[in-house]
Amino acid sequence: MTDKGYTNPQLLIETDALEAELTVDDLRIIDCNVVMGTKPGGGYDIKSGRADYDDAHIPGAIFLDFLTELSGDHPTLRFMMPTEEEFARVVGGVGIGDEHHVVIYSRGANFWATRLFLMFRAFGFDNCRVLNGAWEKWVAESRPVAADVKAWPAAKFTPNLRPGQIIGKDEVLAAVQRKDTCLINALSPDIFSGAAVNAAYGRPGHIEGSVNLYAYDLIDKEDNTFADAATLKEKFQAVGALDQEKIITYCGGGISATTDSFALMLLGREDVVLYDGSMTEWGPDESLPMSTLKDGGA
Repeated sequence: MTDKGYTNPQLLIETDALEAELTVDDLRIIDCNVVMGTKPGGGYDIKSGRADYDDAHIPGAIFLDFLTELSGDHPTLRFMMPTEEEFARVVGGVGIGDEHHVVIYSRGANFWATRLFLMFRAFGFDNCRVLNGAWEKWVAESRPVAADVKAWPAAKFTPNLRPGQIIGKDEVLAAVQRKDTCLINALSPDIFSGAAVNAAYGRPGHIEGSVNLYAYDLIDKEDNTFADAATLKEKFQAVGALDQEKIITYCGGGISATTDSFALMLLGREDVVLYDGSMTEWGPDESLPMSTLKDGGA
């Protein structure tokens, strides 16, 4: 592994290190991918990643489904945080307990994995790592894959919620007025600026006062890993994030923004908060302030 200079490199595990640990008894590997595309008229086409898992996955990995297992009930929003009890029931039921070491991966930019990582952290579980480079790097290096489904005996998972890690719109609205908080939009520059419109967000543009750092720009295009610390620092510094006491990330539905959150944690920032509902909640609510770049907004 090349030293990329992270303050918290232990949040990641490299592909070679994971292969060496595959037979460790207390290891639990989770594939949590979701297949996400866009509809011709706008909005998202979302499917479970279970079929891809069934075809091939890292040996010993289990599958957890964001569509049916990892999201709390909500009348209009997908992928919202479950309760402590719901989360403990699901992860304990598939054999993840307090004593285990967890490795999470997904596909593409790995933001489903970073989303689940932040959920574990919010529920007080720190013995968790994200596979750097995701499924793509694992396969590109011809590492072992399997099709059999692993079943672990149920285990006891004890949640210990850390309040304020994943927040709602009221906290974000209050933060818009603060001078010590940087609000980062992780969507594409076209969506952020208002040049492109996603029907799921109701209105074009971004939360008033926020800045833009596209989640995919934090990923090294050569091997699908996180960019090195110097590159990450440069990008976050360019939007003024590192000068603020508190950072809130958001995107469309609280998923790709976790890539920004995780990158900040790699750099040693502990004061990073995720807006759970993100633009899918904020945009359709006309009472909440938004702006576009053509309006002269930030």
